[in-house]
Formats: sequence, C-alpha cells, structure tokens
Amino acid sequence: VQLVESGGGLVQPGGSLKLSCVVSGIGFNIATVGWYRQAPGKERELVADISHASAINYADSVKGRFTISRNNAENRVSLDMNNLVPEDTAAYYCHVLILRSNYWGQGTQVTVSS
Repeated sequence: VQLVESGGGLVQPGGSLKLSCVVSGIGFNIATVGWYRQAPGKERELVADISHASAINYADSVKGRFTISRNNAENRVSLDMNNLVPEDTAAYYCHVLILRSNYWGQGTQVTVSS
C-alpha cells in the first residue's frame, strides 16, 4: 500500500493550499479516506474524511474553510484549504481506513505565517 501526498508549503494567513494524496495497492473505492494533522506538541487530530459512500466529516475548526473530495477513478483524495490561519500550521497526513486496517502517508508540512 502506498500513499503519496503533495501540495504542502508556506502560505500567508488568509491564503489557500490544496493537498492531494494518491493511493495505490488497495481497493480505494471501498475505503474511507481522509486527512489528519499534527502540530508540534499536540496529538494527531482528524481534519476531514470521506467514506466510500461520500459521507463527510470535518473538524469543527475547519468547517466552512476546508473541502475534502475524492476521485475514485484516480484513487485520489484532495483537501482544499481556504482562509488559512496560523493555527492550521501542522504536518498533514493522508489516511486510509479499509477493512479495519489503517494506512498513513508520510506527511506534508503546511505552515501559515506572515
């Protein structure tokens, strides 16, 4: 199983970024896929996920600013992040849950700073 993330970087407050994760080696169509993040000194937390039936969960802190989507034809899950704030600074991890097994990407850093 491989999860390849892209799209992190440095952005000013109020800016936007898009994260993307391409998954291979599993049945993407039946998996719940999503994004977690971990800031220094804090626990990893769910940002957003989307089930195989396209049911979506968002953390309260990102509702209205972030949008998760999946493309089953490309085995891709994306996270559009708008109106970013410094508190969004963290390492972001792609996550796959399938048949009660968890898989993680290597992480991509998002830094929001002026």
